[in-house]
Amino acid sequence: QLQASGGGLVQPGGSLRLACAASGSFFSINAMGWYRQTPGKQREFVAAISRDGRHRYYADSVLGRFIMYRDNAKNTVSLQLNSLKAEDTAAYYCAANLAGWSPRSDRSYNYWGQGTLVTVSS
Repeated sequence: QLQASGGGLVQPGGSLRLACAASGSFFSINAMGWYRQTPGKQREFVAAISRDGRHRYYADSVLGRFIMYRDNAKNTVSLQLNSLKAEDTAAYYCAANLAGWSPRSDRSYNYWGQGTLVTVSS
């Protein structure tokens, strides 16, 4: 089970840190990802990280502003959101892959957490 947290209201240019905690056997999880979705739009890839944390992938729209971290000792991943823009407003979801990972494909993720809402507004 995945539990996402950390969303909230922030002004443009501000920062937030999202967290995703995994219960159960974190050891069985391979890669992790973050996606976001706004009403009426398809789910959008944001970031992903490999099992060992050495490989990270980002959507072009967030590259240089968002950073994804992984702490296997604490069974958590986090997403640091910096220089936030209004267009970053969305529900953010964490996801876990067990095997056969394609970082940017939502079909390669086996488990999904509930969304945490990020609203960027003045």
